[in-house]
Amino acid sequence: MPGSTTLGPGHGVDAIEHPDAQRLASVMRELHGLLTSTGPDRMTDAQVAAVSGGAQDREAFTAWVESVTGRLEEATA
Repeated sequence: MPGSTTLGPGHGVDAIEHPDAQRLASVMRELHGLLTSTGPDRMTDAQVAAVSGGAQDREAFTAWVESVTGRLEEATA
């Protein structure tokens, strides 16, 4: 569909509007910054667990966020 970004694991496919995909990429970029920053803006381990569905590995979650962000940015460029 023109003007949309397709997301899906290869089975069912969902599409989101292009502006929504751009906004999601922006949110993911900000999340990545909060995961990797130092100082008072850095997310605590408890906050990371809350937003990641209970993930125990901050580094793996951070890498996933970075990967998804990159794919969204590429798809919406």
